[in-house]
Amino acid sequence: MSTLKVTNVAHETSTLNTLVFDNGGGSGNGRVTTKGTIGEISAVSYASTITLDFRTANNFSTTLTGNVTFANPSNISAGQSGVLVVTQDGTGSRTAAFGSYWDFSDGVAPTLSTGANAVDMIAWIARSSTKISAQFVGNFS
Repeated sequence: MSTLKVTNVAHETSTLNTLVFDNGGGSGNGRVTTKGTIGEISAVSYASTITLDFRTANNFSTTLTGNVTFANPSNISAGQSGVLVVTQDGTGSRTAAFGSYWDFSDGVAPTLSTGANAVDMIAWIARSSTKISAQFVGNFS
């Protein structure tokens, strides 16, 4: 076993002290945090099927220009959590379906807000590498 000692790690603009490392294994990234962290939101381009990569980010956003299926994400690690922000385009009325890993309250996938430019959020936590508990929060202004 090897040891890496790092001191005085600081974010360039906010003095957040976070060390991020990739262990190169199947368990994904690791983090050592001494103060608050900021989880960036990764913008995902629209496609009829979107497969989120949980190794690249925990928070995602996309704007729908058509109906979408959020397939089972890749690189899931139990304990990960984040949000998915879904925005309707100027037309609205886009729908979303979800892969089998996504578990919603009462076992029912949500119906997105359908207004033009409507914004919804799905908060999630990975219970295992194949199960994601998700809660829909809709119709932000």
